[in-house]
Amino acid sequence: MSRQINVAIVGLGFGAEFIPIYQRHPQANMYAICQRTQTKLDAVGDAFGVGKRYTDFNELLKDPQVDAVHINSPIHLHAEQSLAALKAGKHVACTVPMATTVEECRAIVQAVKDTGLTYMMMETVLYSREFLFVKEQYDRGELGRVQFLRASHQQEMAGWPGYWEGLPPMHYATHCVGPVLGLTRSEAEYVSCLGSGRISDDLIPKYNSPFAIETCHIRFRDSDLAAEVTRSLFNTARQYRESFDVYGSKKSFEWTQIEHEDHVVHTGETPSRVKVPDYAHLLPAEIASFTTAGVYDSDNNQHLSFIQGAGHGGSHPHLAHQFISSLVEKKAPYPDARQSANITCVGILAHESAMQGGKMLRMPDFTMS
Repeated sequence: MSRQINVAIVGLGFGAEFIPIYQRHPQANMYAICQRTQTKLDAVGDAFGVGKRYTDFNELLKDPQVDAVHINSPIHLHAEQSLAALKAGKHVACTVPMATTVEECRAIVQAVKDTGLTYMMMETVLYSREFLFVKEQYDRGELGRVQFLRASHQQEMAGWPGYWEGLPPMHYATHCVGPVLGLTRSEAEYVSCLGSGRISDDLIPKYNSPFAIETCHIRFRDSDLAAEVTRSLFNTARQYRESFDVYGSKKSFEWTQIEHEDHVVHTGETPSRVKVPDYAHLLPAEIASFTTAGVYDSDNNQHLSFIQGAGHGGSHPHLAHQFISSLVEKKAPYPDARQSANITCVGILAHESAMQGGKMLRMPDFTMS
């Protein structure tokens, strides 16, 4: 495509944070927004000056001017809306996870093959400043031989919307699975997971999942590497944490134990604190500031309430740029549909493994190259 890409954002909670990024991206046109609630739709549309507005997702898909949709809907709608958009001829960027079942992941991968369109799962940790820092170290050979990777995502979800209640921890594991696979651009081939502890009895029946924590080992395909990922959602005391650690023969990186502390690099047996840069230089100048700054509403002398600016490790402008660049340059984004399915299905199968006492399960063939 030689012209700007007309983007429609679906879901204006977290999704609204991307509006000003697309508005300022030189190869994107922030064309339309979609939200079921009219009052919220208008509040966001008015704040950012987006005129084209939809309360009905299916009506948006009928608009021939829409080139791509960026989906930020509740989890249970991700697969349904992604498939509908692909079938309507729209490229898709979708927040995590890709889907909630293996069959839904399979259907999206097949739809991408059938249509030739682009799908990208917008996994924030893969474009966080911490990940970009470690990836740079890895690509330069400064880590030496990578020996092991570990990641965790711990969060207390009490009080969140009802569909979260009792969710199996590994069903929302892409924030810890993504970076351990993404560093070496590897694929998971086998998973084995154990559940530990027990959540409150009132939370268990919705998904028939009792575990407070699930911990999964991942065996990489065509590699001697393995990784460990840990996930908790309820009844586990821990500050919010999305993290990953990488252990190399020359250097290792460990995510800070407490939010806002500096991370640690071990060179041999010598540890040192490190300040991780924002990698704004990887972005077009028009959106580089979004790695560090919030969006300021000068008319009201305040930050817009639905904007966090550099949230999720400054990843938002990198995600948007990766998606738009893939369309303009006609190249696969990372992660594409198959890679997104591999990352997502790790979590789905990991929970199945935990329910079977840690049985080793092989990843579906369609998730591997």
